[in-house]
This record gives sequence, C-alpha cells and structure tokens, in this order.
Amino acid sequence: MEYYSSYINKLIEQLSHLPGIGTKSAQRLAFHIMNMPKDQVAQLTASITGAREKVRYCRQCFTLTDTELCPICSNPRRDASTIMVVENTRDLAAYEKTGKYEGVYHVLHGAISPMLGIGPDDIRLKELMQRLQQDVKEVIIATNSSLEGETTAMYISRLVKPTGIRVSRIASGVPVGGDLEYIDEVTLLRALEGRVEL
Repeated sequence: MEYYSSYINKLIEQLSHLPGIGTKSAQRLAFHIMNMPKDQVAQLTASITGAREKVRYCRQCFTLTDTELCPICSNPRRDASTIMVVENTRDLAAYEKTGKYEGVYHVLHGAISPMLGIGPDDIRLKELMQRLQQDVKEVIIATNSSLEGETTAMYISRLVKPTGIRVSRIASGVPVGGDLEYIDEVTLLRALEGRVEL
C-alpha cells in the first residue's frame, strides 16, 4: 500500500540509491526537500546537474576536478617528486585536511580484488607508472589496511622498487582514543612493528 504520491515515492526511491542512505533517511530527505523553498530546490538541482556535467578527472592525478589539472597538481609550491597513492578522492581529501602533506597524489579509483574480479588493469596503475618516468623520488602508498589495500600496496611496491624510486607505506595501528581490547590482531601487530622511539 502506497502512502505518498507517486512523485514523492519516486524521490524517496532515487534518494535511497545513494550510499549510506536507507529508506528512512531517504524519506526524511524527501520531506525536507518538499518543504524547502522552490529556489533552494532549483539551486540543489542545478548544482547536482552542473557537477555531473562539468566535473572530470585531473589528467595527471585522476582526482575529480572541473579543470584540466586539479588545484593540487597545478600548484607550483607542491613537491611533485613525492607522490602519495590513494584508492579514491575521499582518501585524498582526508590527507589534505591534515594540512601537513606537501607532495602530490595519484588516485587509483579502486584496489586490486581478485574476489571481485578487479585486477591491476582495472585501476589506474598504468598511469602511475607513466608518471614515474618524470623526476620522482618517493612513492608513498596510502591504500587502506584491508586485504585489497594490502594486496594493492604489495603489487605497487613490486612494480616501483626496480625503478630505484623510494617506496614507503603509511603507518597504521591503534587509533587515538581506541581501546586495545577491541582492536584486531593485525592492527595491533602493525602498531607494534611501526613503533617509534620517544
């Protein structure tokens, strides 16, 4: 039995396709949109349409941008000899929020996952290897600590090491505020191995 008009049901259905949005959240968003002033709804619609039409991949690092080169790659103050390899644009944004990394990035758009049928040719590894033909001194592998992320990190390491370029992996371990009893063994082992002198 349908409780709402077909337009509201369609809006709820479309919103529920978004990641992390279930039916109840989609209903809340739909009713919020219905109560918004029409000009705000028009702005929301225009921004979604505009972003979808204008945003593309940076030709160098493959993050999302609306210009040929993203603001990071086009910034002459960034250290282009250090490339941090991340799985997606959200990971890049997380590192940028720290305000401490001064190098550039390479976005893979995924990780190697034989279980899901994602191989090295399905992510942007070929483009990374082309970038390494330039004056690159270090590749920092910042893939997730998942099985797929670790597999990808090992694969990249094996590709890059023969070139003589330094390869490093981000440290991982116990999160700030985390209780040791709830942390898995692999994370605890990585924390132990990555310990630093005080």
